Amino acid sequence: MGLSGRIAAYFQNASITPLLALVALLAGVFAVLITPREEEPQINVTMANVLIPFPGAAVEEVSQMVSVPAEQVLAQISGVEHVLSVSRPGLSVITVQFEVGVPRNDALVRLHDTVAANTDWLPPGLGVMTPIIKPKGIDDVPIVSITMFSASGQKSRLDLEQAAHRIESDLKRVSGSREVTTSGGPGRAVMVWLNPERLAARGFTVTDVQSALSAANAGGPLGNLLVGDQAIALDAGLFLR
Repeated sequence: MGLSGRIAAYFQNASITPLLALVALLAGVFAVLITPREEEPQINVTMANVLIPFPGAAVEEVSQMVSVPAEQVLAQISGVEHVLSVSRPGLSVITVQFEVGVPRNDALVRLHDTVAANTDWLPPGLGVMTPIIKPKGIDDVPIVSITMFSASGQKSRLDLEQAAHRIESDLKRVSGSREVTTSGGPGRAVMVWLNPERLAARGFTVTDVQSALSAANAGGPLGNLLVGDQAIALDAGLFLR
């Protein structure tokens, strides 16, 4: 019989064994009573989206020239657990998730410092804009998701999106709700199809068209027009419609 067997045999026949078992039970109950407990414990799970606009670039260009180099740079931050990227036309979205327990302020400071110190990953002279950092937390995770669909199939995606926006105002008035957003809709866009032959015949370039559209999509205040005892606010220009 080995050492462990002799010790077990001793305690099987010792009269103090029940007393030791009772002491262990009482110690366990005491530990349960004094252990701090919270109904909703605050856990630091810091995340952030780094938005890098690249106007006019295709998905492949955004991925190769912005997203992949950005992933390699941000993955070197101390305490980072995951780095994910989504490349869209004209935009790169880099999601940085830190390890559980890393203080939120420390994590965001590291992220801002890394982005500011490594802006050389962005290709110069190609129109890549300044990165935008949007912090996220555990409270930003959706709790309830509602999916809208047309049972008859006669409603378009735009109809469903407009109905969802109307519901948003009602849901925001619910006590305790923090943020209500709609995603998945087609949105609104103005598609401008260019005719290269007609542009060349008039001596215009794509840049000229872009400048004209930008100028047409602007407005500004002109001041007030005083008529008798009334002041009428005047604006110049109309937004693109």
